[in-house]
Amino acid sequence: MANHKSALKRIRSNEKRRVLNRYQHKTTRNAIKALRIATDKTDATSKLSSVISMIDKLAKKNIIHDNKASNLKSKLTKLVSKL
Repeated sequence: MANHKSALKRIRSNEKRRVLNRYQHKTTRNAIKALRIATDKTDATSKLSSVISMIDKLAKKNIIHDNKASNLKSKLTKLVSKL
C-alpha cells in the first residue's frame, strides 16, 4: 500500500478516472451497436453525427487510439450511406 499522501490521492483519482472512462467507452459502444442495427436512413443519419462526436471525444481523451477512431467513423459512414 502507498505511504505518501500524494500516492494515496493518485490512487483515488485514478480509480475515479477509470470508472468514468469505462462508462464513456461502454456508452459509445452501445450507441455504435444501435446505429449498426438501424434500418431507416434518416434515423441512422441523425444517430451517426452523435456517434461520431462520441468517438472523437474518446480519441481526444486517449481512451481509444486515433486510428481506431478513424476506422470506426469510416466504417459507420459507409454503412449509413449504403442504407
